[in-house]
Amino acid sequence: MSTFTSIIPSTNLPRTVSSFNSSFKSKHSISCSLPGTVAEPKATIAASEPLLLNAVRGLDVERPPVWLMRQAGRYMKSYQTLCEKYPSFRERSENVDLVVEISLQPWNVFKPDGVILFSDILTPLSGMNIPFDIVKGKGPIIFDPIRTAAQVDEVQEFVPEESVPYVGKALSILRKEVDNKAAVLGFVGAPFTLASYVVEGGSSKHFSKIKRLAFSESKVLHSLLQKFTTSMARYIQYQADNGAQAVQIFDSWATELSPADFEEFSLPYLKQIVDTVKKTHPELPLILYASGSGGLLERLALTGVDVVSLDWTVDMADGRKRLGPNIAVQGNVDPGVLFGSKEFITDRINDTVRKAGRGKHILNLGHGIVVGTPEENVAHFFEVAKGIRY
Repeated sequence: MSTFTSIIPSTNLPRTVSSFNSSFKSKHSISCSLPGTVAEPKATIAASEPLLLNAVRGLDVERPPVWLMRQAGRYMKSYQTLCEKYPSFRERSENVDLVVEISLQPWNVFKPDGVILFSDILTPLSGMNIPFDIVKGKGPIIFDPIRTAAQVDEVQEFVPEESVPYVGKALSILRKEVDNKAAVLGFVGAPFTLASYVVEGGSSKHFSKIKRLAFSESKVLHSLLQKFTTSMARYIQYQADNGAQAVQIFDSWATELSPADFEEFSLPYLKQIVDTVKKTHPELPLILYASGSGGLLERLALTGVDVVSLDWTVDMADGRKRLGPNIAVQGNVDPGVLFGSKEFITDRINDTVRKAGRGKHILNLGHGIVVGTPEENVAHFFEVAKGIRY
């Protein structure tokens, strides 16, 4: 049996924010019992390492580390102000000074345990001879969607040092600014998700174009997936070499595949990326996130990643049992919870941490912060999370 101390017991929530603040200093013990689902924490703590890295590696930590997907972004007033001055998303995400400033906005306000690079999974595309843009109100637009073998032949493998030097520079600056008080996180898109964007021509509801390619000309799609695989493995290595202490892989659209098709068009490429990166960076934690992945959890673990990030449609306790004791989990509070009362937010945080059990858990949302989320509720989330003690 493991226990964690929460700043508020979920069974006796305060009725007002002022009562929350007055109770913050007093600790209340909450029991969470998930026998056999989490590997026993190791005794040694690497004091100089960020909490997030220690937790992922199974060391004995005092609380779960916390960061939020899309923690730098449109819900923050400081970001909205910056967008008025720099309306182009690509300018904001491809200028070193702006990338650093935006990445540090949530760090300066909330002090999360992970500071993620402000960027986009499509950032590498220009360096692969795939012109694109991200248009406000429309999202990603691929100017010349790739659907033939001849077009795949024109896709170049990604050389990040040449195509996105601003990413390396920004990561280096972030490491110095954060100074190991939190982990600096990089991220990439997974091959199938990147292929979905470039084949569909942007976002999609039914993914009919990439499925037509997969089921009628699979060799063409496999060729494209291999180019993305080689390129993203190199991109992860580049990010790690320039300061990223962990990297999250987003396979947002892989869950549009049936389990059998996931095993053909996503799993082997994810595994190849992990195997390639682990040869050169064996200690680099790799996190895998795929929204709506409840039907694929066991298969996600087969990729060899260190952390599987759960969305909110999976019960955290069930996810733990299905993944087994040796893999860390991330998540998985519903982003919509942040529109609720502070008492409600607190209760959901406590429930998630209790179900995750002690150790090998990164507290996060089950998806990115939603536009319009009250900034004060995000502040409350971090305050509660950082007050928890196992």
